[in-house]
Amino acid sequence: MRGQVLGVDRVSGEGQISGEDGLRYAFTPHDWSGEKGPAVGAQVDFEAQGARAIRIFRVPVADPAPAVRQPPANDRNKYVAAILAFFFGVFGIHRFYLGRNGTGVAMLVLSATIVGLVVTGIWAFVDTIRYLLMSDAEFAHRYARYYP
Repeated sequence: MRGQVLGVDRVSGEGQISGEDGLRYAFTPHDWSGEKGPAVGAQVDFEAQGARAIRIFRVPVADPAPAVRQPPANDRNKYVAAILAFFFGVFGIHRFYLGRNGTGVAMLVLSATIVGLVVTGIWAFVDTIRYLLMSDAEFAHRYARYYP
């Protein structure tokens, strides 16, 4: 019969098992047949002898499959970011879209000069290519917004 260990006395090693039939069965340390002793909540297989559990074995628990890590939910799209970077990148609009306000302001200020327009133009072009080559999972990890 199958059951679950309800409790174990730490000193004496005696305890109770709740059987799948709804009854409770007492046990002693000598009733255990497996290598592992009793633990509260452990699933067991045993033979019932009146109100006593004998020849008790722990039921092996299969290791759970490793959880597949899902990318965080993201309300931003890498293609939108790439389009913004390509067309309006010299002004840092794509950086504001991605929540990178500090670099967005830097690009906006730099674009006030001719030299700054060249620098932010190259910067925006590199960002465009980078967004397009970046995997969806990496993009979501880098630019996800977490709402409390």
